[in-house]
Amino acid sequence: MSLVVKVRRHIALSLLLCALSAADCIPFTQAREHVGETRCIAGKVLRVKRGHRGVTFFDFCEDFRVCPFTVVIFPGHLKDIGDVRELQNRMIEVHGPLKEYDGRAEIVVDQLRQLGGEAANIPRLPKNYDVEQKGHYSAGTFSHPKSSRTPAKKRQVPQLPVEISEDPP
Repeated sequence: MSLVVKVRRHIALSLLLCALSAADCIPFTQAREHVGETRCIAGKVLRVKRGHRGVTFFDFCEDFRVCPFTVVIFPGHLKDIGDVRELQNRMIEVHGPLKEYDGRAEIVVDQLRQLGGEAANIPRLPKNYDVEQKGHYSAGTFSHPKSSRTPAKKRQVPQLPVEISEDPP
């Protein structure tokens, strides 16, 4: 994709998101009815979790398997968006095209401007945060590096049966 096409796409998305921010957001429970449209979805994030290979998901329901909507952030976009872990238990607005994946509606977030409501002011990720660590980052704690191999067990000298002759010398 050429630079001109990317810039035009970026401008079009920006204009669309600005127009949508003036429009009312629909609740996440109605998202499935609007698959294929670009909409604003509102809801309370109950859980922010990291999935397989560093993909981040926002759960809007207690049981994500029956929830009609989810938000997906791929690891490559996480540094541009910020510390999304702060969004747990907050009301947010998500702008973007609704797609169907695995029987539910989803919006893939790749820019911070797609988030609104309480999500608009999330902090940036720490400079030393590595999205490839897949959730093993902990600010403020220190742990020693773990050995990549386990030490081999020491060999024991075999115990041979000792026979004592009963003949006197």
